Amino acid sequence: MTDEPTVTRNAETSRYEIRVGDALAGFAEYKERAGEILFVHTELDPAFQGRGLAPVLAAQALADAVASGDTIVPYCPYIARYLKRNDVPGAEIRWPQLPDDPTEATPE
Repeated sequence: MTDEPTVTRNAETSRYEIRVGDALAGFAEYKERAGEILFVHTELDPAFQGRGLAPVLAAQALADAVASGDTIVPYCPYIARYLKRNDVPGAEIRWPQLPDDPTEATPE
C-alpha cells in the first residue's frame, strides 16, 4: 500500500470514511441522538480487505466521537467487538440491549 489511509467525518452522509489515496475504502455509518453517537454499520470495500484498514477506521472514528463528548452506542457488531478488545481512552459507552433477531438491532 503506497498511500497512507485517512479517516474523515462526513456529516452530510452521517459516516466516517476511510480513504486510500482518492479511493473510498470503507465507512462507519452512525446516527446522532442527544449526546450520543450510535454506530450502526461498518463496511470495507472487498478490494481493500486484508490491509488492516478496519481497525484504523474504528480507532479514529471512536477517538473523534470521544473528542466530541458523545456517548458511544455500538449497534454495529464490528464497532462493538473493537470496543471489547481495545481501550479507547475517555470513551463513555452505553451498551445497547439488542433483540435476538439482529435485523431488528438497527435504531430508527
